[in-house]
Amino acid sequence: MESVKRNILLNPGPSTTTDTVKYAQVVPDICPREKEFGNLMKGIRDDLVKIVHGDTEKYTAVLFCGSGTINIDVCLNSLLPEGKKILVINNGAYSSRAVEICQYYGLEHINLAFPVDEIPNLDVIEETLKQNPDIALVHTTHNETGTGILNPIKEIGALVHQYNAVFTVDTTSTYAMRPINIEEDNIDFCMASAQKGLMSFTGLSFVVGNKSIIEKSADYPKRSYYCNLFLQYDFFRKTGEMHFTPPVQTIYATVQALKEYWNEGEQAKWARHTRVFNAINAGLDELGFRQVIKPELRAGLVSSAIYPDDECWNFEKVHDYCYERGFTIYPGKISTANTFRLCALGAIDKGDIDEFFKVFREALKECGVTVPVKYSD
Repeated sequence: MESVKRNILLNPGPSTTTDTVKYAQVVPDICPREKEFGNLMKGIRDDLVKIVHGDTEKYTAVLFCGSGTINIDVCLNSLLPEGKKILVINNGAYSSRAVEICQYYGLEHINLAFPVDEIPNLDVIEETLKQNPDIALVHTTHNETGTGILNPIKEIGALVHQYNAVFTVDTTSTYAMRPINIEEDNIDFCMASAQKGLMSFTGLSFVVGNKSIIEKSADYPKRSYYCNLFLQYDFFRKTGEMHFTPPVQTIYATVQALKEYWNEGEQAKWARHTRVFNAINAGLDELGFRQVIKPELRAGLVSSAIYPDDECWNFEKVHDYCYERGFTIYPGKISTANTFRLCALGAIDKGDIDEFFKVFREALKECGVTVPVKYSD
């Protein structure tokens, strides 16, 4: 197998992949309606439940063709009963996206907004649930990759269930990296895409959740055809296939990625991502960069660094210098601050980060940025 040029992607997905995952896509052409292909998807769906320690009798994985946003769309439009409302606990760009989905569908909702650099206040959440008994669905994001903050989903989920609502969590940037236990963490539905923690490729997304709630949703208003959770679940149940054409090559890559996930192991994989994250933070600290999120609130996967107050700083120039040498950095996603992000996703380890900071330091020097970097206040 010929080696493919290796780029180190420090953006929040897609992530750096192994050559074995890349080459897994090179297979004989096949019609995705063949039983052989359906069996591949059955194995994937069971594995996706097991990664979050779910019982396959109680939980299932429903596959969709699309990016991670399709999962939020699917859960919000499919799991809201007639006459009920959604509570979005919002402290970042991806929960804000959930609010926009509610707006586009015309779903009654509460946008419970908190500062992007703070975790949501549990007392405020409980009071909102208490004052709005018609809330049937609560949604939030586990790790807001716009900043890197970690939300307390276990505690939020306990409140959600106390007030008899369903809890959906966007785990796109934590699934298969930061350990999740769907039952113990009080999650009814979590979600992700193949190109993130699984270190596969774009095009395959999935919702992992409670079968009985999905079946109950069959009687809820139908707000989408392509993105209806019960319709896709029911088609899998009856045929073993996706309702519409699946991303065939990504399925094959994901089968290989799952083999590599189990081979590395949950705890070893998380330890590796933690090594990478710690190396990123150490490198930023050494160069004097400030971060948006306090250390104790970080999810351990995304570092959001604030632009220095230096007239020579130019993100595009720094990005391009690093990109030309095989390293990708990514702009921030905060409206109130100019930031860039370095992420601990993908098939990388501490040594890759050490090499990155050599190049990054060169980029700063090339641009004339003072090191350690300076801030005016």
